[in-house]
Amino acid sequence: MEVVKISIPLSSLSWADSASAAAIRHACSPREALILFKSRLRRRPPAAASLPDLYDSNAAVFTLKQCSAFPVASESRIFPSFHALLLKTNLLSCIHVSSALLHAYSLSSLPNALLLFDQILNRNVVTYNTMITCHARRGNIAFARELFNQMPQRDVASWSAIIWAYLHSGNPSHAFFLFREMNLAGKTKPDPLVLVTMLSSCAGSSSSALLGKSIHAYIVRNRLSTGVQLGTSLISMYAKAGCLNSAFYVFEKMPDRNVMHWTAMICGLAVHGHCDEALFFFERMKPAGIMPNEITFTGVLNACRHAGRVEAGRNFFSTMTDEFGLEPGIHHYGCMIDLLANAGKLDDAFSMIRSMKIEPNVVIWTSLLSACKRYLNFEMAEKVIAEVLQITEPNDDGGVYTLVSDLYALGGRWNDVQKVRELMDRLRVKKKRGCSSFIDRDGLRSKVDSSYR
Repeated sequence: MEVVKISIPLSSLSWADSASAAAIRHACSPREALILFKSRLRRRPPAAASLPDLYDSNAAVFTLKQCSAFPVASESRIFPSFHALLLKTNLLSCIHVSSALLHAYSLSSLPNALLLFDQILNRNVVTYNTMITCHARRGNIAFARELFNQMPQRDVASWSAIIWAYLHSGNPSHAFFLFREMNLAGKTKPDPLVLVTMLSSCAGSSSSALLGKSIHAYIVRNRLSTGVQLGTSLISMYAKAGCLNSAFYVFEKMPDRNVMHWTAMICGLAVHGHCDEALFFFERMKPAGIMPNEITFTGVLNACRHAGRVEAGRNFFSTMTDEFGLEPGIHHYGCMIDLLANAGKLDDAFSMIRSMKIEPNVVIWTSLLSACKRYLNFEMAEKVIAEVLQITEPNDDGGVYTLVSDLYALGGRWNDVQKVRELMDRLRVKKKRGCSSFIDRDGLRSKVDSSYR
């Protein structure tokens, strides 16, 4: 299919403000939008039938975008019907129309997207980027990379799409390799969202932070604006990796700090057990005019949990609702249960679980059960076991059965140990495989499977 390249004057974009556009915008279904578009085409002059009209081509793109916004569009035959109409009216020869249809297919039907892509002879950067994203969304990384390698020209969206594809599929090492390659090319700058995703994959260890520092250097070197998301990701990356001085440096350099920046610092300090520093940052928030959110309190309670500050944790948990009107979530309860249980206050932990406004999950009960094992409180353990086994999934929570078995063994209840083991065999309980990772000399992350835990 030969595609006609047409430059669209800005005046033609006024179609979006027309009465026809308003009707399509308020259509109740993709099929209704298509019917309205057809009625618009019936009013075109007969002489224009052989040549794509800019007004009609913009109408086609607009309608395709509206249809793509409907969740049911992917379940109907609306796009093949639209495809047939565009062929009949010769509108598909416009590159921006064929690109819009390709994007619509990429969201609903990979076979149709592949067929249309093969029919477009004069492919451009947009069509390639659409297909790369389409394959990446479905986990077809090899196909996405093959298309990327075939591209005669690449723009920032091309690099961003393939880098995101590797990050989304859990291959950060390939993503960082491409990032370096793009840096060497020196012609494009990645999308800020890709930088945010890459920084998120760096968080967690000092070795990974070396890669994060290279991204930070790139941001500084290219004078990229560190908006809310990018600034928060930098702080979070450094803080979680234990590079607290670097995190504080980025934090202090932020011109307009908001709750996300403060929260990133508090959570990073909490993860590494710096309770006093985390609480110091929290106390600074209110004078600075920043109100904490639910995530902020997760960081604060986590800091108290790491330091064993039971009374402080209780006070902050109450403050969350009484002063700031925030309802505790599962993570807040999890921190408090863990804090109380680790301090040996098993009865208080059990009472809090019973008073929860939301349903406790396996993690909550297992936290208390682990404390029962540590403090050899078999009476409380019996209560917890009765609760946790009711909600345990054999394929996901194999460690719970092992913990129950260990508790019975510590109490010398070998008959019960045998019953748990037989239950595990009958339910085919699986224990999750552990895995370790390391950064090689090229700065790429590798993974090594270990034995079952």
